[in-house]
Amino acid sequence: MMAMSESPCAPARHFLETASCGRALAEWAGKPLRSRLRASIGGALLLAGAVVLALAAGPTPAGAAALRLALSGDVTSLDPHFLNAAPNNTVARHVFESLVQVDADGQLQPALAESWRAVDPTTWEFRLRRGVRFHNGQEMTAEDVIFSLERPSLLVKSPGPFTAFTRPVVGKEIVDPYTIRLRTATPYGPLPLDLSNIFVVSRKVAESASTDDFNTGKAVIGTGPWRFSSWRRGDAVELLRNDQHWGAKPAFDRVTLRIITSDPTRMAALLSGDVDAIEAVPTADIAKLRANPKFVVEQRASWRTLFFHPDHSRDRSPFVYDKSGRPLEKNPLRDARVRQAISMAIDRRALVEKTMEGLATPATNVVAPGILGNNPTLKPDAYDPVAARKLLAEAGWPDGFGMTLHGPNDRYINDEQVVQTVAQMLSRIGIAVKVETQPVAVYFARARKHEFSFALLGWGSNAGDFALRTLVGTPNAETGWGTWNWGRYSNPKVDALVQSSLANVDPKKRDAISREAMAIAMRDHAVIPLHHQFASWAMRRGVRYTARLDEFTYAHQFRLE
Repeated sequence: MMAMSESPCAPARHFLETASCGRALAEWAGKPLRSRLRASIGGALLLAGAVVLALAAGPTPAGAAALRLALSGDVTSLDPHFLNAAPNNTVARHVFESLVQVDADGQLQPALAESWRAVDPTTWEFRLRRGVRFHNGQEMTAEDVIFSLERPSLLVKSPGPFTAFTRPVVGKEIVDPYTIRLRTATPYGPLPLDLSNIFVVSRKVAESASTDDFNTGKAVIGTGPWRFSSWRRGDAVELLRNDQHWGAKPAFDRVTLRIITSDPTRMAALLSGDVDAIEAVPTADIAKLRANPKFVVEQRASWRTLFFHPDHSRDRSPFVYDKSGRPLEKNPLRDARVRQAISMAIDRRALVEKTMEGLATPATNVVAPGILGNNPTLKPDAYDPVAARKLLAEAGWPDGFGMTLHGPNDRYINDEQVVQTVAQMLSRIGIAVKVETQPVAVYFARARKHEFSFALLGWGSNAGDFALRTLVGTPNAETGWGTWNWGRYSNPKVDALVQSSLANVDPKKRDAISREAMAIAMRDHAVIPLHHQFASWAMRRGVRYTARLDEFTYAHQFRLE
């Protein structure tokens, strides 16, 4: 905040670039009046000064306004190839772009590539959009795209790599500055969807840049509708409109992406006018907001599925113990009967209706209904604690055992409450449960190291074979499979079917094979599915947003009424 003694033409302190005097004046005059009054020695004097400055700056042109959005997930890196996590990807999509983009309904649309086609079963051709420039003025060409496809594999310390999207490509050819051809070892139908997840960076900028260079802002140079201004960890990302962008111009000239992981705090920020819109609206507040004429709520069933990863691989699991708390030499979670008993102990209907307050549907797949590979013949395990106890006894655990459930407390809708609810349900079948939840930045880092025995994850995908490859595919650093397979599940038959599905260029055949793989993995309880959550946004009246299937929040898609 500018102090009374500071010149209004001083550079905005959160910008990496020096702001012009006119921009600084407009920014300062545009601050909420109460903020300016708090900074004054005399409120009346500052009010008069604000009027003078506002008049000096002139009228604000249509659309030249600031947008303040509250995001629910913490941003851990600005390197668009470092960690494949939704909060990071949300911010990256503002500054960087991919060859192909996904619209609000999950359909592929042209982006940096104007068109693409399969030249033959193992060769895809992408024609690049001409005249696209990075924020530093450099023109984007095929060399930048090829470099961006290679860079994820160079980040060997990535805690959540993007390599699953790039590994299918075994050959890259620059036909001309605006045409590339990508070759795969075997037929691979979903390559365009894969590439919607790879952001294009400037080779000139990023070739010598580290992840730290991105995190300081030095290398955050993209082609997107917004230019980077600043990042205050755990607080906010500031962006400025890119007026040289090839696409439609955003309705706002600058945006603040506030990081507010606490549901009550995020809601309070909306009600007080500190932000214009929020994502992940707390379930308990939706009815109240709908009844308030000052606000608008947008909502739809989303692609995100919540489930638990059980530890499939270790004989001795770190958070499984006997009733007295001593580590067990034998891991009961490796027994399919125990995993089924756990699933049968979960009352998904009660979880949806009470814990999620009706803003979810019970899940049987790891992708939502309507998405390729979702198998509608799968039904939730019937809630039956008595039968679950019998299964535990058959597996050799008539008195149950002890286990800690881990999950995040600031990532998914009511995530901590979901973990607590499931813990209570498992206690009814003789499993002595402890609960430990953590902020997602800490939680993901530990889960990626396989520190947990039974861990909650939420995942969204446009295709079932994609999700299975990533979540339950046998982990393989060379192929990029199983990058989020926290339980280290491995089933050669599932792997083979997923491989066959991914290699099929016929969507109907691909869907059928993916459904078969889904049925095997889910009946084996590779993961324990809970529910598909709804996505909700709330905003002050006058601002609108089209609810997205993928739950992402993009400032450039907000509009003024």
